[in-house]
Amino acid sequence: MARLLVDDRQIEANEESNLLLTCLQNDIYIPNLCYVEGLEFPPASCRLCFVEIEGIQGPVTSCTTRVKDGMVVKTDSPAVRRLQRSALRLLLSDHNVDCRSCPSNKNCPLQKMAAFLKVGLKQKNLEHHIKEGETDENHPVLEYISSRCVLCGRCIHACRMAQGKSFLAFAGRGLNTVVSFYGEEEVTDLPCAGCLECIKACPVSALISKRNSGQSLTVHADAPC
Repeated sequence: MARLLVDDRQIEANEESNLLLTCLQNDIYIPNLCYVEGLEFPPASCRLCFVEIEGIQGPVTSCTTRVKDGMVVKTDSPAVRRLQRSALRLLLSDHNVDCRSCPSNKNCPLQKMAAFLKVGLKQKNLEHHIKEGETDENHPVLEYISSRCVLCGRCIHACRMAQGKSFLAFAGRGLNTVVSFYGEEEVTDLPCAGCLECIKACPVSALISKRNSGQSLTVHADAPC
């Protein structure tokens, strides 16, 4: 076992365990969006889970950091909070903030992070690049609402874990990046109707089920998968 100090609190964890997960399991909240438990190489794409570690220059992503004995961690330093707020503001500038009509309302990690970091959900000082009204209904089972999507990649990982390969993938570049379906032409061969793990994994109801009249199956907004 390794002993580490996080925000002046001593905790124990297995050596080489994931730092982000270790903190969350000890009720030390670190904003995060793209982390999925068990993923060998976390993408760290959301740029939210920063911490400072004594002896390392500058903040680092906790989802890609392994626990070491004697590690001293700060999750709430001014530099960490500055980076987290900037990342969240940029993310919200590309997100259709329409909470009342969203199935994830009151069970949404964006709402939790905004309250925790004291960042307004509706950004007024940033240029917005929201994909208004862009809904992909080409899939026989799923609908994809790109204006809600935060590109965390959880759905892609969930599909791969459930099916052995993913029927979802990122497509496009930059502001035009979306989650894309493929294999729709082989409707009878798709396992999606009996699965829906991608919908369960989506934290913001960007994927919804046609079968359930557009209802999200999101169940884990307060913690990583």
